[in-house]
Amino acid sequence: MTESINVKTGERSFSVQINGKEIIRHTDEAPFLYIGKGQETMEMYRGNFDIDDYVIERVPLRVHTLTETADGFQAELTDGTEPVLSVIAALEKDRFTFTFNCKRNHNRFWMRLVSHEDEKVYGGGEQLSYLNLKGRNFPLWTSEPGVGRNKSTYTTWQADVKDKAGGDYYNTNYPQPTFISSERYMAHMNTTAYADFDFSNESFHELQAWEIPESVEFTAGSTYLNLLEKVKDRFGTQPELPEWTYNGMWLGIQGGTDVVEEKLAKAERHGIQVSGVWCQDWQGKRVTSFGKRLMWNWIWNEEMYPGLDKKIWEWKEKGIRFLGYINPYVAVEGHLFKQAEENGYLALKTDGSTYVVDFGEFYCGVVDFTNPEASEWYKQVIKTNMIDFGLDGWMADFGEYLPTDVVLHNGASAHKEHNAWPIRWGNVNREAIEEAGRENDIVYFMRAGYTGIQTACPLLWGGDQSVIWERDDGLASVIPAALSAGMTGCGIHHSDIGGYTSLHGNKRDKELLLRWVEMAAFTPVMRTHEGNRPDDCFQFDGDDETLDVFGYFSRVYVHLKPYLKKLVKENAEAGIPVQRPLFLHYEADETAYDIQYQYLLGKDVLVAPVIDQGADSRELYLPEDEWVHVWSGETFTGGWVEVDAPLGKPPVFYRKQAEDASLFQAIHTLT
Repeated sequence: MTESINVKTGERSFSVQINGKEIIRHTDEAPFLYIGKGQETMEMYRGNFDIDDYVIERVPLRVHTLTETADGFQAELTDGTEPVLSVIAALEKDRFTFTFNCKRNHNRFWMRLVSHEDEKVYGGGEQLSYLNLKGRNFPLWTSEPGVGRNKSTYTTWQADVKDKAGGDYYNTNYPQPTFISSERYMAHMNTTAYADFDFSNESFHELQAWEIPESVEFTAGSTYLNLLEKVKDRFGTQPELPEWTYNGMWLGIQGGTDVVEEKLAKAERHGIQVSGVWCQDWQGKRVTSFGKRLMWNWIWNEEMYPGLDKKIWEWKEKGIRFLGYINPYVAVEGHLFKQAEENGYLALKTDGSTYVVDFGEFYCGVVDFTNPEASEWYKQVIKTNMIDFGLDGWMADFGEYLPTDVVLHNGASAHKEHNAWPIRWGNVNREAIEEAGRENDIVYFMRAGYTGIQTACPLLWGGDQSVIWERDDGLASVIPAALSAGMTGCGIHHSDIGGYTSLHGNKRDKELLLRWVEMAAFTPVMRTHEGNRPDDCFQFDGDDETLDVFGYFSRVYVHLKPYLKKLVKENAEAGIPVQRPLFLHYEADETAYDIQYQYLLGKDVLVAPVIDQGADSRELYLPEDEWVHVWSGETFTGGWVEVDAPLGKPPVFYRKQAEDASLFQAIHTLT
C-alpha cells in the first residue's frame, strides 16, 4: 500500500482510508453496496427531461467470501442466499479501484462512502448553482439546464408553465460522475448511465447508477494542485488555445455581410480590440416564437452573407478571424438531411423510419455517430463547408438532445449513449480539425459534456444563461460553473457576455451587459452574444458609452495576454484550471472553501465580479496575503473587505509579490 491509501480487511469486513481518513467502511450490519431493480420513465421535450424512477427492489450486500490479494482484495457479496456481485479491489500507485461483475439481471446500484464533519465536495462536471455540493443530491444527466434554474423564482415558474422548460439547481449541459473531496481525494464512477450523487446525508455520500457500473475509482492527492494533476492524468486535458484568440474579443454579430462590416467599423472607431467575428447565422436564419434561430443546413448562405467567401480572407488579413456555428442535427428541409437519410446516417424509430426531433417549431434528424460512416460524412461536411471555406472556429452546439427512444446503428441503448453523446460529437469536431492539419489554429467551443470531454472540447462555454441578475441563471451562475468544471478537468471556460435567453419579459439591460464584460476581461476568452431576441436586449453598440467600455476592457484582456497564455499552458500541462477556487492556493483558510462568487485567475489575480443590480460597491473575501487593489493601488492583507466598484472598476486585486505584478499594476493606466 501507499502512504495516502490504506486498506484493512477482516473476516467479513473491510475499510479504505485515504490521507488518514476512512472513506469506505463495510460490515454486514452496515454494508457499503446495494443493488436492485428499477423501472424508469423518461420524456424529453426540447432538451428538457421529465425523469421518474420506480424502485422495484433494493438489496443490501454482505460478504460471502473475502480474500486478500497483493494489491487489495477480492470479495463475493451476497444478498443472503447466494453470491450476486463479485468485487475486485486493487491499488495501483495512488489509485484504488473497485471493479464489479454482477451475476444477476440488476439495473440499480448504490455505493455509500463515509462523509466527515465539515467535509466539502466539488466537481460533478459543470454545476451552476452550487460550488460546494455537500448537502444536496445531484442527478447526472446531460440536458438543457432550463430557464430560471430555481423552482422558487417567478422566472422558473413561467418557463415551467408556458414552455415546460424551467430548470432546477442540478440541471446542466455538462454533468460528470466525478467529485473532489476536501479530504483531498477524487472519486469517479465509470458509467454513462443515469447517475445521482447524493451528498445530502451528514454521515455518508451515496452514489447511484441505473446500471452496475464497470468500476468506481479513488485517487489521493497530497494537495489540491497535486490532485488536479492526477485528474489530468486520468481524463486528459484541453489543448492550448490558438495564438490569435488572445488578440481581442470575439464579437457575436448576426444579420449578414454588410451588418458585420458596419459593426466592425464602429468597434474600430471606439478602440475595441477584435480577434474574431462570430456569426452564428452564417448558414441562414429562421424566426420562431422563441426568437431568432438558425437554418440547420451547414453551408454558406449566399443570400444572407453575399461575398463572404472573399470577405473572410480580407478580415483575416486585418487580424480578424471568422467563426461560425454547427450542431449534430440536420433540418428536414435541408439538403444535408436528404443526403443523410438516403445513406442511412440518421438515427431511427423502432419501426425503421427516420427519427426527427422537435427543436421548437422545426424538426431535425439525428446524425448517428455510432455509425462510423455517418461520422466520417459529418467530418467531411465540417472540413469542406467550414474549414476549407475559411472558418477558424465555431460553436459546436448541443450534444445533450439525444432522445432515449432512438434506435442507433451500434445497437446500444440510447439510455447508455445519451450521456456519451457530447463526447462523440466533440470527437467528430476534433478529428475533422486534426485531419485538416489545423489543430493548432482552429478552436471550437461546446456547452455539453460528460466524462472524456476534457480532450474532446478545447473551450467550454457556460451554456444559455438568461439575461437576468438571478443567482442560478444569470451573471453570477457562470462563476461556480467555471470553478466546478475546472475541478473536474475542464479548466478553459467562458460565457456569453450578457447572457443569451430572453423570455417572458426578461430583457438584457445596459448595466448587466457592462458588468458581464468587466468579468469577461478576466477569463480565457471574451465573446459576445446578441441573444435569442436581439431587438429586446441591449447590445455592445447600444450607445457610445458602452462601445467605449467594451473598448477599454478589450484592451485590458489583450494586455493580460502573456499571463493568460501562461495559465492556459499550465492547464494543458498540469491540469490546473485558469479560473480557480480560492482554496486551491489557500488550503489552510477555512473561509475560502465556501466562496463561490469570486475566483482566482491563476494564483496571482483575484476577481470578485459585481453580481447585484444597482450595486456600486462589493463586500468580498481576501485570503491572507498582500493584495493590491488594481484601481486604487491600496494594499489589503486579507479578510472581509468592502471596496468601491463603480461601473468600469470591478473588484480586481493582484498579489503584491506576484512575478507579473508590474503587468497587473499597469491595468489602471490603460486608456
